[in-house]
Amino acid sequence: MDFEYTPEEQAFREEVRTFLAENLPRKAERGTDFLATWLAKVREKGWVGFSWPKEFGGSDGGLIEQTILREEMALAKAPPLGTSFMGLAWVGPGIMQYGTEAQKKKFIPDILDSKVTWCTGYSEPNHGSDLASIQCKAVREGDHYLVNGQKTWTTGAAFSQWIILLTRTSFDVEVKHNGITCLLVAMDSPGIDVRPIENMAGDRHFAEIFFTDVKVPVENRLGEEGDGWKVTVSALANERSSIGEVTQMFGKLDTLKALVKRTNRQGKPASKDPKVRRTLAVFEAKIAAMKYNGLRYLTKQIRGEPLTSETSVNKLHRASLEIEMDDFAVELTGQSGLQLKGGSDAVENGRWAKSSLNWPNVVIGGGTPNIQRNIIAERILGLPKD
Repeated sequence: MDFEYTPEEQAFREEVRTFLAENLPRKAERGTDFLATWLAKVREKGWVGFSWPKEFGGSDGGLIEQTILREEMALAKAPPLGTSFMGLAWVGPGIMQYGTEAQKKKFIPDILDSKVTWCTGYSEPNHGSDLASIQCKAVREGDHYLVNGQKTWTTGAAFSQWIILLTRTSFDVEVKHNGITCLLVAMDSPGIDVRPIENMAGDRHFAEIFFTDVKVPVENRLGEEGDGWKVTVSALANERSSIGEVTQMFGKLDTLKALVKRTNRQGKPASKDPKVRRTLAVFEAKIAAMKYNGLRYLTKQIRGEPLTSETSVNKLHRASLEIEMDDFAVELTGQSGLQLKGGSDAVENGRWAKSSLNWPNVVIGGGTPNIQRNIIAERILGLPKD
């Protein structure tokens, strides 16, 4: 594996660093209009939807440059490139591939211009991440579908304007992956009831959604009726090598190391404790493994090879690592580490305690660890189905 960058790639990295130095003030110096200004500037640079084709408003950016861009943004702890992660990651690519011309004109510009936020209606009660077993029903009645059913663990549903929704339009199928249809649904449609799910830290990252006789125009169907599984699998394949996530994890580790240096353990600096040092070394080794896995995925993409089940390895690693690092920080700092924001002795204003209580965000989001283990076992190792 060649870890060297070409002069052109290195020049792009310097361009990103220069932009960040000129346009990213410290958090304490950011005014109320900072985010809007930031989004306008990165959009003008062509960095929102960087890898999208130019015909759809992207920059036709290469995979290496996209990785560099994400890595530098993560290192600088910059705001997101666009306000709709899901819109940029898979909804937009799905519309580009399967959408009608009217859908492309209606949805793509708003995603790139950060005017809209999307959520994803996949998981359902009693079915979890087994998407092919969905029961949310859509019945066609003339020029619209009538949708009834429920979704759960939907990220960002409370503040999204649109949802990409998997529905079942046919129950009389021999293979459960058939008879599924993908719809693009406005979240303010009559009959939609969003109920946020509050976690132990008080956050409402997820929600359950109830659909009662929701009318969805046929023109908002993405792909052909019954082809929803193909549309979904193709769209989700646009998730990339996770290099940006690895950079964030290295940043979190640096913050954790700084906490260790400021903390005493049994009357001595925690940084001198062999057990603490071994724990940090294990964290670093696991993140490094994620990095090199990510580079393998990136290499496959550069060669034009499709990414399949191997990306589950990093998803599984990250979920466990986030929990382990948060719990370690709380344990390290004792009673003070348990206090949330506002506590008289709260460590870093309760940051680690809140993060520890927020574990559902990283464990459930993107597929639970059990789902990832099954994927790895069945599709990579060739073991019998669970």
